[in-house]
Amino acid sequence: MKLALQIVLGLLSLIPIAFAALGLAKGAGLYLDDTTMVAALDNQYRYNSGTYAVVSFLIWYAIPKVEQHFKLLAFVSAALFIGGLGRIISMLTVGPGTDQQFIGMFIELGSPLLLIWQQAVARKARA
Repeated sequence: MKLALQIVLGLLSLIPIAFAALGLAKGAGLYLDDTTMVAALDNQYRYNSGTYAVVSFLIWYAIPKVEQHFKLLAFVSAALFIGGLGRIISMLTVGPGTDQQFIGMFIELGSPLLLIWQQAVARKARA
């Protein structure tokens, strides 16, 4: 059960690090061409990409002793969940984003479910 959780977390952690690297490298240019680029938007996008990378780093920190890191994973999950809520707000006010963003929203909103799994692993470790 612990190994499965570690593998799932490891695989899921590749998503934010990949998008963070892409966002840091390309900025808002991922979605806008040079004629519509707004410097402040690009700046904010790259900043957010940098903070998104930290999500992966925190997950990687928790993986080896995942049974001991409920609070850390709860904070990561809260950040992801709030980000998912932001995607819902964007979808309702501006319109749908890309398919990848839509899939990301479901992963982000579902991230608290991993805490239930983590707690089961922690209980088994204590027993």
